[in-house]
Amino acid sequence: MAMVSDDIVKLIQEDLPGATVTMEDLRGDGDHYAAHVIFEGFRGKSRVQQHQMVYKSLKGRMGGELHALALQTSVPE
Repeated sequence: MAMVSDDIVKLIQEDLPGATVTMEDLRGDGDHYAAHVIFEGFRGKSRVQQHQMVYKSLKGRMGGELHALALQTSVPE
């Protein structure tokens, strides 16, 4: 079963309070998304660490309910 983008946003924002999350359904199938996450807590962290923080917030759904997520992370300007 695919995930709804609003559910993905909710999971990320629950774990990364104050994050701005923009989602795009890449294929229109609810299974392949692109996300841009802007979060102050990423400041000083490597790109790998930032992505790990986002994947952790998805609570094991990557590879199951959520098949593919192209991820872009950044800190607020």
